[in-house]
Amino acid sequence: MQLVIAAVGHKMPAWIESGFNEYAKRMPPECRIVLKEIKPIERSDSKTAETVMRGERSKIESALPKGCRVVALDERGRDLTTMQLAQSLTQWRQDGRDVAFVIGGADGLDAEFKAQADLQIRISSLTLPHGMVRVLLAEQLYRAWSITQNHPYHRV
Repeated sequence: MQLVIAAVGHKMPAWIESGFNEYAKRMPPECRIVLKEIKPIERSDSKTAETVMRGERSKIESALPKGCRVVALDERGRDLTTMQLAQSLTQWRQDGRDVAFVIGGADGLDAEFKAQADLQIRISSLTLPHGMVRVLLAEQLYRAWSITQNHPYHRV
């Protein structure tokens, strides 16, 4: 199973890339994290937020693996604990499909895309920089995997 983080945004600061890579490299080959960056659409006077999100939706959908489970990150999404994420990871691994976590651009994700996602979750109730969400998500995926393996990284 592959865990894809599809994130609208590019040219992240070095510390974001370094943090993300630190957790991605810790994952085993059978549950690796792959980042797919999607170039954002520039907003202008002629493009509304809805137009931008629709255009980014098209780019996101073409970046996702065929038949994958889609988890949309949204501020109104379900608030999972780390233990619940670990339980979900176990179920997803048994399912055998790739899982794509989708981080929208500055305006968020297209409403139709979110409605069609298999699951909507939020990383925090706080407003976070989108780049930081990549790092936090990668860390939580590593932590969830470590829980499933009884690895000492996660201490209760």
